[in-house]
Amino acid sequence: MPSFFETRIEFLKGVGPQKAALINTELGLFTYADLIQHYPFRYEDRTKFHQISALNADMPYVQIKGRIRKIKTIGQMRKKRLVVTFEDGTGEIELIWFKGIEWISKKLRPGVDYVIFGKPTVYGRKINIAHPELEVLTTQNEKNSLLQPVYHTTEKLKSRYLDSKAISKMVRQVITMAENYIMETLPESLLSQFGLIEKKFALWHIHFPSNNELLKKAQFRLKFEELFYIQLRLLKLKLTRKEEFQGQVFNDSTLLTDFYKNHLPFELTQAQKRVIKEIYQDMKSGKQMNRLLQGDVGSGKTIVAFICMLLVVGKGGQASMMAPTEILADQHYEGLKEYADKLNIGIARLKGSTKVKERRLIHEGLLNGSIQILVGTHALIEDIVQFQNLGLAIIDEQHRFGVAQRAKLWGKNREVHPHVLVMTATPIPRTLAMTLYGDLDVSTIDELPKGRKPIETHHQYESKRLQVFGFMKEQIAAGRQIYIVYPLIEESSKMDLKDLMDGYESISRAFPDNHVSIVHGKMKAQDKDFEMQRFVRHETQIMVATTVIEVGVNVPNASVMVIENAERFGLAQLHQLRGRVGRGAEQSYCILMTDYKLSKEARTRLDTMVRTNNGFEIADMDLRLRGPGDLTGTQQSGVLDLLIADISKDQQILQTARNAAQDILEADSNLEKAENQNILRHINSLKKSVVNWGRIS
Repeated sequence: MPSFFETRIEFLKGVGPQKAALINTELGLFTYADLIQHYPFRYEDRTKFHQISALNADMPYVQIKGRIRKIKTIGQMRKKRLVVTFEDGTGEIELIWFKGIEWISKKLRPGVDYVIFGKPTVYGRKINIAHPELEVLTTQNEKNSLLQPVYHTTEKLKSRYLDSKAISKMVRQVITMAENYIMETLPESLLSQFGLIEKKFALWHIHFPSNNELLKKAQFRLKFEELFYIQLRLLKLKLTRKEEFQGQVFNDSTLLTDFYKNHLPFELTQAQKRVIKEIYQDMKSGKQMNRLLQGDVGSGKTIVAFICMLLVVGKGGQASMMAPTEILADQHYEGLKEYADKLNIGIARLKGSTKVKERRLIHEGLLNGSIQILVGTHALIEDIVQFQNLGLAIIDEQHRFGVAQRAKLWGKNREVHPHVLVMTATPIPRTLAMTLYGDLDVSTIDELPKGRKPIETHHQYESKRLQVFGFMKEQIAAGRQIYIVYPLIEESSKMDLKDLMDGYESISRAFPDNHVSIVHGKMKAQDKDFEMQRFVRHETQIMVATTVIEVGVNVPNASVMVIENAERFGLAQLHQLRGRVGRGAEQSYCILMTDYKLSKEARTRLDTMVRTNNGFEIADMDLRLRGPGDLTGTQQSGVLDLLIADISKDQQILQTARNAAQDILEADSNLEKAENQNILRHINSLKKSVVNWGRIS
């Protein structure tokens, strides 16, 4: 028998199957639990009445009471509008309707007292309110002392009279019935430690708060609970893995020492050494490693990955490295092959375009152990690819892969799961890392290799185009190469491709003595590779491209990145693109070209790029501007299925909740103590598929 919370909303008085089907489709609300957790997105202050004489256009929504003095219809056809003169003894105001005129007209009665709610604006010299809410004054609404909830709805629902008010009525009905079913989900110790109000009380006041103070308490309680349960789930997962999953022990550093002494061409940074030490501790612990390695573009993650592979290969294991694109897989393979050959390590590359005959040899080499390192794309996770003993699986630019794809790699060793290292060059803000990868240990390379100069970034308007061209010519004369990137947005790819082709032609005209390459997503893979390789070999001096070069070849000689229409790129993408230059010892530059017309947010993005090269600072700003939504392709993980908390705004609550979850699990990992029974009962009430443990179920 379904629980109270699983009851379908069609059984609610006044809803029925038709309205319920519409709400299911439009808002994704199916059960009583969904309705209770459909929280208001703002609140309207109906606790006081304003006088008309005191109104001005800077005020938010206001409530007034008074009488209708005059009703008139002005204009014809589409320009027709209903204008009502409304007075309260201190002054008068115009109420205006452009839609639903016939319907509104029938409701209006001069001489009757009304309550009006809406946003005051100025037209000409008169104050007016367009499309206000209007109801006859009663003793109840005159004494209304609530903050009224406003719920998300849609035009389709509104046309069926399912506006915010109707949803509010439904919620009130359910939450009144739910009183005896809402159980406390947090232990008494947490309630008193953080001054949290009861669950029942919080749910009532999040929807129908008597005042601002109670609203804040309800919000804090529900945000804390949601983040606490997400962290509890992730930390428990981490604990279970450490307790249950054995890992192969790789503690022979002979091969590693040989590489350090005889083949490492440069000194590692302190950050790289620290990270290698952290990984080595994991790999010799006997427990399976699950670690996230994050480091800015060019911080030297690939060499760290290779050094970790040597620990595995040195003790008879195999290592794999999966990259999201063939270009990136090729780059890793070429870079690692140079070192692998010196150490007599068998290395192979497997991609979607690998020929059948070559694939067969690779499959054989993996099974007999002659291939010790395999680098490739998604082709690595095909069922046919089997290893003799996969000890380490490395995933690069991990946010491009789904959870299921990662899991397939873990299953490549039936005896004992391989150690897993996921790498990203997209710096993840600490709060997001805690939520998305809270079950992983995190290592950070926060230092650039010696001799690297910070990239100089400048924002230039279209009027400075000739000066920018002059600077590019100077750089080319000094033997440098240049990237010019155009935005390419899928929906309007025809228009954007035209931008790219126009750009290519104007660059070819402005630089007649230089060779220009062009690369875009609509080209065949081999044509793209051909153009890329020409640029790598310095046969072309300028590369005109779309964002396909975001994760692309490493060209130390390229020292200038010009980004056209820079306002159309997100911060993370701008930072990734900038990281394509600055790979050599020469000073590099990034020039952001825009028109004068810029939104406030675009200006903030560009100012941030000019001000800092720090990827983590940029990621934090990106999180604040965009919210966590899809910052790192995280929708696929399901972890960010948040109901009320906002990772970009509730960082302090998140940290507090994680610490609380950690303390509880350290003292009682299986939640067996009497004081943690509320937590255990709540978790047991959830369906196994629920990712957000903060939900009612």
